[in-house]
Amino acid sequence: MKSDIEFLLEALKEAEKAYRYGEVPIGAVIVKDSQIIGRGFNRKEFLQKPTAHAEIIAIEEASRRLNSWRLNDCILYSTVEPCIMCCGAIIQARIKRVVYAIPDPKFGGVESLFPALSLQKANHQVETAKIYIPEVETLMKKFFKNLREEKRV
Repeated sequence: MKSDIEFLLEALKEAEKAYRYGEVPIGAVIVKDSQIIGRGFNRKEFLQKPTAHAEIIAIEEASRRLNSWRLNDCILYSTVEPCIMCCGAIIQARIKRVVYAIPDPKFGGVESLFPALSLQKANHQVETAKIYIPEVETLMKKFFKNLREEKRV
């Protein structure tokens, strides 16, 4: 059985795709019974769609594969702490657990900005875990450094 770290590294592969396309490098995978059933990477710029986050794309793919909006017993692995919008989709999809590599202090909906997944009033509770993967942080820093340098030119 694959470990959380192995699945986070799969999400990192998705983030690297986003990076190559000039998108903020965030990737996500959804796992059920130790099998990846959904993959996604940020596509906001390409699709000009504010909801085209890695987690949303992965949720939509997993739902298509299972032919159900209910992703019970699924785990979402994301390179970066999901935002509030994505946390809402995670709750709606009934995802069991979320594992991410680094926090997002500006938009994070798990621990940083607003703890959406730990609200006691929600009708569905989601387990969360953070497992630091240094390559995720390196990729994010590289992306934003390049973006700042491009704006200077």
